[in-house]
Amino acid sequence: MDTVMSLVAEKPVVIFSKSSCCICHSIKTLISSFGANPTVYELDELPNGQQLEGELMALGRSPSVPAVFIGKELVGGSNEVMSLHLKGKLVKSLRKAKAIWV
Repeated sequence: MDTVMSLVAEKPVVIFSKSSCCICHSIKTLISSFGANPTVYELDELPNGQQLEGELMALGRSPSVPAVFIGKELVGGSNEVMSLHLKGKLVKSLRKAKAIWV
C-alpha cells in the first residue's frame, strides 16, 4: 500500500486505470469534464502495475480499477464516483481537493 499512497500523496486527483477498460475511460472523461486534470496511472502499461493492482485490492478495491482518489482519500470505483456525481457531491469534492476552482 506504500507505493499507492505515495503516488496519491501529492496530487489532488489520482485515477488508477487500465487502458482497455471502458468504464475507466468514462470515469476519467467525467472527472476531466469538470476541468480537473487527474493524474492517471494505467496499470497495464506500468512495469510495477501488478504490484500496484495488488495494493489496490488490499485496500478493498475489487475489481481493482478504476480506483479514484480525491484529496488523498480513496473515493472508490465507478459506482462510488457516479453516486457522488448524481448526488451533486463530486464537484464539491474536486473543489475541496483544489482540483478545480470554479
